[in-house]
Amino acid sequence: MMTVQAELEAAKVEGSSGGGAVRATVTGKMRLDSITIDPEVISEDVELLEDLVTAAINEALDKAQEMASSKMGAVTGGLNIPGIT
Repeated sequence: MMTVQAELEAAKVEGSSGGGAVRATVTGKMRLDSITIDPEVISEDVELLEDLVTAAINEALDKAQEMASSKMGAVTGGLNIPGIT
């Protein structure tokens, strides 16, 4: 179990939006690692940029959750143990 938790902490997944104009990277422990924004999308349309950032982060978090569930499911044999992702 500790090995899987260490793997999740080290693992990173990326979500993107706007055709890759905004990319967010999160760890398997659901921590935001980085955000990359293409300078071309930085304009006066702040609401669009905010939406792109939000979408990229949410996609990355969804991917991290799926990865964590898959790895932990392999360790727990598919049992749904509360408090374990």
